[in-house]
Amino acid sequence: MRILLRADSGFAREVLMAWCETNGVDFLFGLAKNSRLVGEIGAELAAAQEQSQRTEKPARRFKDFLWQTRNSWSRGRRVVAKAEWTAGKANPRFVVTSLARAEHEARHLYEKLYCARGEMENRIKECQLDLYADRTSAHTMRANQLRLWFASMAYVLICALRRIGLARTQFARASCGTIRLKLLKIAALVRTSLRRIKLAMPSAFPHQAEYRAAHAALAAAP
Repeated sequence: MRILLRADSGFAREVLMAWCETNGVDFLFGLAKNSRLVGEIGAELAAAQEQSQRTEKPARRFKDFLWQTRNSWSRGRRVVAKAEWTAGKANPRFVVTSLARAEHEARHLYEKLYCARGEMENRIKECQLDLYADRTSAHTMRANQLRLWFASMAYVLICALRRIGLARTQFARASCGTIRLKLLKIAALVRTSLRRIKLAMPSAFPHQAEYRAAHAALAAAP
């Protein structure tokens, strides 16, 4: 199995990159900018500035080069730079990676591979904030682990509901918090018998159509 470790600039350290290289693990880390790195992309920043001023829109260029620090790195490594001009000022960004140029060219590596890290963080925040995975204030680690399991299971179930039951509704791309508040956290009268459980919802419930559609899609799913 191939493993890619993707993280922000706080992880771009020699000890971690060297370990990845030794153990066959690819990495893609943000790299903190400095005057030497910014100077390396001076021409690209100037070109982005010219285009941005001409079009009155943000502009960006990319540069791919081998980089070696003066003291901290044991070897040269591939760095990809984003030379961006936006809101009337420069916005340079850098990443360092073990991935080869032949496999991922500079723009694709930054925009599609590295920036996707932010979307993964959004999913973690969704589990934490919408499903309360951060409520780990119990006295024992075992109890806190159980709380995390419950939050994780709830996240998997709501993702399945969104993917299968709500695919053709206005909630197809809704957050877990929206689904919880709009479709799950509603008043209902529950009647139980030996054979069935009946839910009687208020006639004023505004999302009856979505509820019916979700039920039908889940019932028809294999």
